Amino acid sequence: MSARLLKKVLKEQEQKLPQHVEEEEEEEEEVEDEDEDDRRLNSGPSINPFDLLDDEDGHVNDQEGESETADGSLIGSGDKQNLPEPKPSMEVVLTSNHKSKKKKKKKNKEGSSASTHEVEKPLDEILETLFLDVNASNHQHVPEKAKAAVDSRIRDNLIKRSAASVLQVDPKYLNAENELRRIFGSKVVKSFEKSNQTGNSRQIRGGRRGGYNPRKTVLVTPSDHWHRWDGSFCMEFLEVKDGYRYFRYVHSSSYSQAQSAFEAAKAIHDINAIGNVLAYHPYHLDSLITMADYFKFVGEHQMSAEAISKCLYALECAWHPTFTPLQGNCQLKFSDEKNKPLFTALFAHMKNMDRRGCHRSALEVCKLLLSLDLDDPMGAKFYIDYLSLRAEEYAWLEQFSEDYQSDNSLWLFPNFSYSLAICRFNLEKKESEEGAREVTTKSSSTDLMKQALMLHPSVLKKLVEKVPLKDQAWTGIVKHTLFRVDQVGIPTLDHLINMYVETNYLIWRLPDLQKLLREAAQEIIETLKNNSSEAKDWACVRKEAFSSEKNEYRHLMVLDFSHSVPTLPPENLQPFMVVDPRMRDGIPNEGQVANANDGIHAFRDVGDRNALVVLLESLLPWVHYGDANRAAEDGDNQLDGHDRGDEQQ
Repeated sequence: MSARLLKKVLKEQEQKLPQHVEEEEEEEEEVEDEDEDDRRLNSGPSINPFDLLDDEDGHVNDQEGESETADGSLIGSGDKQNLPEPKPSMEVVLTSNHKSKKKKKKKNKEGSSASTHEVEKPLDEILETLFLDVNASNHQHVPEKAKAAVDSRIRDNLIKRSAASVLQVDPKYLNAENELRRIFGSKVVKSFEKSNQTGNSRQIRGGRRGGYNPRKTVLVTPSDHWHRWDGSFCMEFLEVKDGYRYFRYVHSSSYSQAQSAFEAAKAIHDINAIGNVLAYHPYHLDSLITMADYFKFVGEHQMSAEAISKCLYALECAWHPTFTPLQGNCQLKFSDEKNKPLFTALFAHMKNMDRRGCHRSALEVCKLLLSLDLDDPMGAKFYIDYLSLRAEEYAWLEQFSEDYQSDNSLWLFPNFSYSLAICRFNLEKKESEEGAREVTTKSSSTDLMKQALMLHPSVLKKLVEKVPLKDQAWTGIVKHTLFRVDQVGIPTLDHLINMYVETNYLIWRLPDLQKLLREAAQEIIETLKNNSSEAKDWACVRKEAFSSEKNEYRHLMVLDFSHSVPTLPPENLQPFMVVDPRMRDGIPNEGQVANANDGIHAFRDVGDRNALVVLLESLLPWVHYGDANRAAEDGDNQLDGHDRGDEQQ
């Protein structure tokens, strides 16, 4: 029972351990003994629960004639007098286990600290060492041509990494509802959502679908009344090339049949047939995009946005497990027809959020759209500057203009030449308000504005007419030789200028920016009086930058970058529609799809027809209100009547 016996048992166990373990134990032995003595003094005489069994089972223990020590060896009953009591033996085991646990914790802490020291090593030093090793090996074993190829490859990878990093998407800003709560407050948003749900009964028709909880996605927030994702298409991984992972969408056989039915309905201009396709395949992408265009054209912007959200929900549900587009390292080529719905839906979603005033969320979607294809088929870089200015992301826009192509060539485009001047003006204003006196090597906002006016002078007259700018000073400025020209004569540049004015004219309604533009234009006029050759030099730069005789961006429509949406009442569209009776009964079979155009005389001869009719058909001609739609409207009226009755009660 004494401490000597305990130490004796401990020493016997320590002799069996390796020598390096003994050294580690010696450091902790004194602390352990002190803790043990403190526990004994504080606890006092403790009661061993096994002593209660000695009275009843003592004769059994005497008959066995042997017992087991703490180290597991068997000893006869005659040697019991040299053994410690049960309690000290248990304490020995516990203390030894306690020591081993402390040793493990200490080793883990040492290992973790070593790993953290390795992680804390700066990334720049690692890259420098890698590049030094590559260069050293190239100097020793590789010819100069191979060395140049390796250097160019490393440089290209760095450029692509910087472009991918600047286009990384922050998922917390993708939710437009969160941005609305930050702008207006959560109470206002909740009250608006409640009034919207009671006012529009068509959105809540059907309610919850049997307790189904939709899958959570990043791009959009699915509603409870949406259909379950049917898995009719998926995404497959193709390859890794130049640091990017390439993917594409793949359709199932059922989706291919729905696509054939959609093409047949599109050929005969029947909106009801497209509705039938969605009845059987609620996540058919082309049908949803078509319905979204139709709802937008007739003024139902909320229903149009919901159709686009369903598209994005289905597209995200089909993502490959390794598809991480928010990091900017994944590619989906727009040239593949099956990938096009994602680009179309993202562009429409971006415009919808911009229309709602959620410019920060729209900016993140624009980043995603620009990062998915390096060729930028949707022209996202001609919209991203506008969203950055509306979201007040001025520092990010400057960084983007420097890192996106790593050659500072974005300022040659009309939108970036003017937007960077506005960006610098706002940053200067912010620095002056904060009292910062940092020395910067960047040009001032006035110099950037004069540079933009000299490079693209035809923008000024278009802005004066579009904004409009009604100050008398603008009349004299526009009459100057440099600014009175509407067209530059370069097809690509004229098209980009029209797109810029149509998108960014709202920004120029601020008085401070009008003053900046006016003062810069007046300084240019004074400069040209003394030196008229400067305008010729800028004209040479303009022709060199846009040397093509064809419009390189003719695939981008100016109307797509406009904030105005043409609308027309549905009853005005009804006389211009053609309906195939075979499409009303549901989705046609394969034979009907193959012969869908036989005997159907669609509106193809436009010689004797009204130009307005042809225009409407080219935009979205598939409108017809039949019996099915009347029944749906009657159901909506009944639901609205119930809602009004509930409100009166």
